[in-house]
Amino acid sequence: MEKNANMSTPAVPEIAAFKKQSQIKEIWRRFKKNKGSMIGLIMLLLLAFFLIFANLFTSYDAAITQNLSEKLAGPSAQHLFGQDSYGRDILARVLYGGRTSISIAVLATLSSCVVGCALGAIAGYFGGKVDSIIMRGLDIFMSVPDILFTMAVVFALGATTVNLVVALTLAYFTNYVRLVRSQILSLSDLEYVEAARAGGAGSIRIIMSHIFPNAMGVIIVNTTLNVAKIILYEATLGFLGLGMPPPAPEWGQIISDAREYMRVAPHMLLFPALAIVVTACSVNLVGDGLRDAMDPHLKT
Repeated sequence: MEKNANMSTPAVPEIAAFKKQSQIKEIWRRFKKNKGSMIGLIMLLLLAFFLIFANLFTSYDAAITQNLSEKLAGPSAQHLFGQDSYGRDILARVLYGGRTSISIAVLATLSSCVVGCALGAIAGYFGGKVDSIIMRGLDIFMSVPDILFTMAVVFALGATTVNLVVALTLAYFTNYVRLVRSQILSLSDLEYVEAARAGGAGSIRIIMSHIFPNAMGVIIVNTTLNVAKIILYEATLGFLGLGMPPPAPEWGQIISDAREYMRVAPHMLLFPALAIVVTACSVNLVGDGLRDAMDPHLKT
């Protein structure tokens, strides 16, 4: 009898895993239907391949070694993107500069997401004075323009990878606080949350196990779209001279160096600007596709 009882007991973890897997398959099925999203995904994967395996195409020394005898040389078989005002290979600078720019953008996006989601969850779930304190502090951060606040932090702390991530995190975590807070407020009064609370579950467990999973779709979409914005912000800092110190390549810095030579050597500006545009567009296309695929109102 005991054996039969054990055999008839449903495997709850297996059922949950199956449901989660089926949801992922459904999201992927809907994502594939969007041609623009698939184009963006392919572009993003190709870009990631070239950046990760940049050493297969050119060396880092080519990005920082000066060769004044060949400065401002146009594209050729040896230098596909041409050379800059110091004779450095622009292809190498675009590839290795992309590593720097995108890694800073991704780290800043993830850190701002973690900080913003934590504060938004606390404010939305507990409410009252806790909510008031967090939101009033948020108003102070939002009263200063993002780019001005970022520039002030980088100028005060210095231009390093860590400081750039910190500055961009402080400028962008506010978006997640309001987003997550609104999601928590709409989900915290639902019946399954009340049942978990009545069953003795703690606040952290309720937030992590019952509320966050249902708000994760909105958070993922917002995070994806913010990557493109932060890439542009990071390039802006580099253009203004607040990025990584030379000779380390960076997309914004490369464009800044090309300003004086736009007429005589337009290739110096064309290729790094094109890299930024392609990256931002591909990330936005993927983000739009995820938003459509994960929106429950669009299910057929």
